[in-house]
Amino acid sequence: MGKYEIIATAAFGLESVVADEIKALGYENITVENGRVTFTGNEEAICKCNLWLRCADRVYLKMGSFKATTFEQLFQQTKALPWADIIPEDGEFPVADAKSVNSKLFSLSDIQAITKKAVVESMKGTYSKDWFAETGAKYPIHVSLLKDVVTVSIDTSGAGLHKRGYREGFGDAPIKETLAAGLIIISKWKSDIALIDPFCGSGTIPIEAAMIGANIAPGLSRSFVSEKWDMIPDGMWKRVKKEAYEAIDYDVEMSIEGYDIDGRLIKSAMQNAENAGVDEHIHFQSRPMQELSSSKKYGKIICNPPYGERMSERESVLRLYEDMGKAFAKLDTWSYYVITSSEDFERSFGKKSSKNRKLYNGRIKCYYYQYFGPRPPRKKISETESNTESAE
Repeated sequence: MGKYEIIATAAFGLESVVADEIKALGYENITVENGRVTFTGNEEAICKCNLWLRCADRVYLKMGSFKATTFEQLFQQTKALPWADIIPEDGEFPVADAKSVNSKLFSLSDIQAITKKAVVESMKGTYSKDWFAETGAKYPIHVSLLKDVVTVSIDTSGAGLHKRGYREGFGDAPIKETLAAGLIIISKWKSDIALIDPFCGSGTIPIEAAMIGANIAPGLSRSFVSEKWDMIPDGMWKRVKKEAYEAIDYDVEMSIEGYDIDGRLIKSAMQNAENAGVDEHIHFQSRPMQELSSSKKYGKIICNPPYGERMSERESVLRLYEDMGKAFAKLDTWSYYVITSSEDFERSFGKKSSKNRKLYNGRIKCYYYQYFGPRPPRKKISETESNTESAE
């Protein structure tokens, strides 16, 4: 198998989480930068990372990186890359996306056109053809310029990785599945800890938690553009998916609850949970946040409440945050995790957070306010378990 540089892109603030996910999958030479994580992997890494990364936006195969301040430099250095090693003679290779930040080359349409021309010229030299029908599998090319450094890569994912395939409806303040998974991972929630989302909307946070708890690969219910690539050995995608199905913990027991005041959203959440195969693990209910309660002594609240981005909504949202402070205080042995764009959240909530982390919900700069409750007492090991451990 080959060895490639692979890039997993991520929302700002989630890069370290994605790096940990990649490391857990067994891959090395990990470099963390703003908005992306680069690492070394083979063809199997392309399959596994698309299937298993919960917080990455997309997975790219890096073709090369170089400095270019003129279109001639962009053309010649792009042409010199080994395109035919990846793209077959009948491959479709659109320059699907281009970005330029603080670079002399800034016209995105020109960057795309020059890149396309360079790839065609490179392919001509290898395949001894003047024209390509592009009727085969798709190899979407991505060009990114940052301070005159060009990174050229091929998208292995297709649709963004947040599109798990289960979500049918969206609430008024949707949160991407990738960010929802990130919030849960940052909170260090585990399947044996109770979880409540009192603003669950269409159920994204509870569903992502249940998928984590049951060890369900987030990409199992969707397809990826690289599934049709010739460079990936026959049967590899099928084998990796089979292994993912076998890794699911069907017997896990979880206490996950999702509430929302809007009954229509609760119906949508229930359908989404069923689509994701985790409906038996989540209790959804139409209920105002002010009625928050639980019989569990310890647990975590993870939520994405309204932000009040419009000035007209600001006062009512701050009042809501006050109500949250009062309601959450009733669960005084629980930990709370709240993402919002409000810089005044702590003042309204009535308590300073234990930790605060800057994240982005789409283009909105947010803060992940984390309130750590007391640690639950360690579970006593029974005499039988103790004897078994001693024997081992």
